[in-house]
Amino acid sequence: MTNTVKVKPKHVPMNQFAVVDNCLQVGGMPLSELAVRMGDTPFYAYDSNIIDAQLTKLRGAMPSGLHLHYAMKANPMPEVVNYLAHRTDGLDVASGGELQVALASGIKPGLISFAGPGKSEAELQLAIENGVTINMESEGEMARIALLAERLELIPRVAIRVNPDFELKASGMKMAGGPKPFGVDAERVPAMLTSLASLPLHFRGFHIYCGSQNLRAEAIIEAQTNTFELAWRLAESAPSPVEWLNIGGGLGVPYFPGQERLELDGISANLAELIQNTAKILPSAEIVMELGRYLVAEAGIYVCRVVDRKISRGETFLITNGGLHHHLAASGNFGQVIRKNYPTCIGNQVSADELEAVNIVGPLCTPLDILASKMELPVADVGDLVVIFQSGAYGYTASPLHFLSHPPPVEIFI
Repeated sequence: MTNTVKVKPKHVPMNQFAVVDNCLQVGGMPLSELAVRMGDTPFYAYDSNIIDAQLTKLRGAMPSGLHLHYAMKANPMPEVVNYLAHRTDGLDVASGGELQVALASGIKPGLISFAGPGKSEAELQLAIENGVTINMESEGEMARIALLAERLELIPRVAIRVNPDFELKASGMKMAGGPKPFGVDAERVPAMLTSLASLPLHFRGFHIYCGSQNLRAEAIIEAQTNTFELAWRLAESAPSPVEWLNIGGGLGVPYFPGQERLELDGISANLAELIQNTAKILPSAEIVMELGRYLVAEAGIYVCRVVDRKISRGETFLITNGGLHHHLAASGNFGQVIRKNYPTCIGNQVSADELEAVNIVGPLCTPLDILASKMELPVADVGDLVVIFQSGAYGYTASPLHFLSHPPPVEIFI
């Protein structure tokens, strides 16, 4: 009988950032120098060169006729939004605050769409007054928009967000299928379209968003095929030609050991055929893919500094001035069922002949404050810089920044 050794899965290489003299480079600058310029740690840094590379790869892979929008909820930092506003074909927002940032970017308001349940009257009014497309999440929201339209004497641009009867299989976060607070159940949409026809609203089309963070091309292909077929059917009940179809996003990035980067070829080929067929069925429709995480996650790092090193019952702990209050997702408390490590390095000594298994924790008085668990890294000491990769999306704004009254990190866009 032959004994087999189980190989521990590893993170996909984080080769989007260069390494020079064993120090990570961010925006062409050594991380150690950037930390000095920042004045202190912790901080988030976003590299515009990596965003450009991701966007270039995506545009090169996707078929012509597909409009790429940036979903701001992934990272609403104004500098990031301003940068992408003029390199993509539109912005998607999920709150009045995000809408204000989008409008301040200088993008044409007609290229902005606004989704999310429970929009306030003030948010709806801001969207209507600026000519933003509102993705309506319910019949009740449609009625509220119509009342505002009469009061403001304006014709709002609207689309219906559809909750389909299918989901994006194996997605990190399922946004459709079954009972959901998002969108209108597909079977209710025809009746809603009939009601819409008599209201002072400019109907634009549909927003059909199934899920996010998916690394299985076959699952994305299936969901996108179902999305287009559903839109074709619903269009038969529309009061006017469909001029806008947002198919959502769902393209994932690798975070955990064993995950690989998503292959786009099959997705692109299927989309090309679907877009070609849609040109015949819905000849006036602009096809939009809405992406957030895929555009910015890999371009961002979170950096904190080791402030203490200790041994506890045989395990080594690196205690940093960062933690879950800054990066909830990396701590495993933002949707993970079983905690897994984000890719991590010691930024000022990326590689070494000698490695050690360490736990990287923050300063918070909670056992949940873990940035890395039993991870093999170069031997580090007080003053060294811990880097959490894949931190450009759902990092800063998705974290409880005021927890235990520690100071928040700063952000820099390079």
